[in-house]
Amino acid sequence: MSLHTPDQIVDITVKNGIKKTSYPIWTTLILGFQAGAFISLGFLLYIRVTAPLPESLASISSILGASVFPLGLILTLIAGGELLTGNMMVVPLARLAQKIQTKQLIHNWFLITLSNFLGAIFVAYFFGHVVGLTETGAYLESTVHIAEHKINASFLQAFVSGIGCNWLVAAAVWLAYGSNDMIGKIAGIWFPTMAFVAIGFQHVVANMFVIPAAIFAGHFSWADYIGNFIPVFLGNAVGGALFIGTAYWYAYKKQDYRVIEGTKQTELVEKKMSV
Repeated sequence: MSLHTPDQIVDITVKNGIKKTSYPIWTTLILGFQAGAFISLGFLLYIRVTAPLPESLASISSILGASVFPLGLILTLIAGGELLTGNMMVVPLARLAQKIQTKQLIHNWFLITLSNFLGAIFVAYFFGHVVGLTETGAYLESTVHIAEHKINASFLQAFVSGIGCNWLVAAAVWLAYGSNDMIGKIAGIWFPTMAFVAIGFQHVVANMFVIPAAIFAGHFSWADYIGNFIPVFLGNAVGGALFIGTAYWYAYKKQDYRVIEGTKQTELVEKKMSV
């Protein structure tokens, strides 16, 4: 079957959540670095494509940039990578199914946050700063403008924007799990990701690239970055874990897993009684 139903996607997601928390630490860190770099390259492509366009083409620029940005998530999910926003949906589902422990979830999120940041900083510093791809002319102006817009959002605005972002990004991961062929996965990833970028929602890993890129260019401070990171991280966690993971768990699988667990317990009691 090339297309899975939503209740089947729950099972696939639970299995992926178990797998993600079972990787050796170096595997997790390498894949996390890759994902952080891939998302940053998608954002860098967004800036390089849209910055030279005149202001009169602002509406076209927004759609064009949103159309190329999904490259990062496509590379992450198909080539291989561990992305924090995706894991904010996938790993909690494995926890809801009682297949992993809470400490495994926290440990996974910590490692992926760290490694995504390292990948994003690598692209921001070496490609943005050293090569100068975000520090000349219109590209610098665009980078600073985007970073400023994100930093100037209030805590509540950044938090709610983060929810909207990962509601869509987690949906993109969900749709990718729903297909067995590459074209189907790309289509499933592309539309929700394009939508969150065009709307202007805040993505914690994308912000790991664009705000530091502006900082390396001499604008803003690391305190400004931390002030943005916290609410966006929390909003992304709610958007992925609650609005996709938990919502579909309660809609499709909670009772099924209870029945399975109850059957296992009954069988265990019967075995003990027979002994």
